[in-house]
Order: sequence, then structure tokens, then C-alpha cells
Amino acid sequence: MKLRSLATVVVLALTAVAARAQTQNQSQGNFGLYLNPVAIRVSNTTPDIGPYAFLGQNSTSQVFYGFDLGGYYDFYHTPSGIAAGLDVRESDLHANNALLRSFLVGLRVSGQPFRRPIKPYAQISVGLGSTKAPESTVHVSKLDYGLYGGVDYTLARHVDIRVFEIGYGSLTTISSATVGNGGTLNVPASTQISFSSGLVFRF
Repeated sequence: MKLRSLATVVVLALTAVAARAQTQNQSQGNFGLYLNPVAIRVSNTTPDIGPYAFLGQNSTSQVFYGFDLGGYYDFYHTPSGIAAGLDVRESDLHANNALLRSFLVGLRVSGQPFRRPIKPYAQISVGLGSTKAPESTVHVSKLDYGLYGGVDYTLARHVDIRVFEIGYGSLTTISSATVGNGGTLNVPASTQISFSSGLVFRF
């Protein structure tokens, strides 16, 4: 499955849904698009001693850099300012010639508890993660999940600054054992700690 193609289709579908909802009722719905830089620290308690170690031979951690491309649609609103909706995102990250990609769909809740235009949010996402080791052309896809929390700050009518987003997730990555060469230990799922910030465009 090509994660980038699937992400594009889903984001376009969300755009169409949001546009239709706003046409029917301008007071309902809140749609946003974002393309933000992201850094993820991937760590594991068991080092891979084989030739196809995702984090590097005998390494237990690596920091990956890349981007998040996604969109959200808040379809439920309360008079107190609480909103709930869906978030769809694709991530593409690289480190040490290794590749980490993911496609996640999640439920998000946001609010405006302060007078100033500060909007904290939280979400839980699940989907598919794909990894490639530095010395391999093989891609392995596994179940991926993450918990995220962050703060958006309204800068203009249609623009927010994503002040920060912090995430915690888990993914079973490619290893020497899964490629089938030189792996003597099964490497457990890796922990992912992510940080990102950037801009959100609302429609």
C-alpha cells in the first residue's frame, strides 16, 4: 500500500466533506490542514546485533526527522467551546539511511478554556507504520498507534500556529530477524516520542 497516495485521497475527501458542511451551515464544522516538521526519537530496550538493524547495529535509539502532512475535521461542537472530530495524517521521516513512514487516523478533542486564543487538543490515532533498515530495500508494515497532545494559537482568521505537539507511540519495526538474515533475537516493539510545531490552515 502506498501510504502517500492513501493520505492524499483521505485529505481530499475530508476537504470535500468540510466544504459541504460549511455550505449547509456556516456555524458548524471546523476543518484544518497542516504540513509541519517533526522529530521522532525511536528507542528499543533490545539492540539489534544483525546487519539489518533499523536503529543501527547494536544501537537502542535514533532520532528521525521529517514532516507530518494531515488534516482534521471537527464535526461536533458544544456551547462551552469543546469540539470533537477526526484527524488523518501521514508522516515521512529519515535517519541514518533508514526510513519511517506512517498513516494514522484518530479521534481528537479540542477546546478553548482561556479568553486568549489558545486551543489545546488531544487525540488517539491508529494506523499503519512502514519501516526500512539502512542496509535493506525491504519495507515492513505493522500496526502503529500514538497518543498526541498539543496547543494551537490563533494567529489570523484562517491561520493557527501549532505551538507544539508531543506524541507517544509504539511500532514494531523492521529488524534483522524479520528480514531473515543474521538476527538471533526478536526485537520488541519500539517506543516513539515525537515533537512537532508549525502552521495550521483552517477553512
